[in-house]
Amino acid sequence: MARAQKRRTANNVFSQNITKKGHVQKTRNPKPEKYPVGPWLLGLFIFVVCGSAIFEIILKIQAYARS
Repeated sequence: MARAQKRRTANNVFSQNITKKGHVQKTRNPKPEKYPVGPWLLGLFIFVVCGSAIFEIILKIQAYARS
């Protein structure tokens, strides 16, 4: 009895998906997207890159001022 009811429910869901014609969800249980890099690591990377660029600019200005 339980199998017949599950099969009937599954068939109804499938039939409803057929009539939607392309507007069907890819999965019934969507998973949230995960970032490949965490926000702390990304912040640290940006800090290091921007900090080193600013440091290089300051050094170039000092070298230019000396000559």
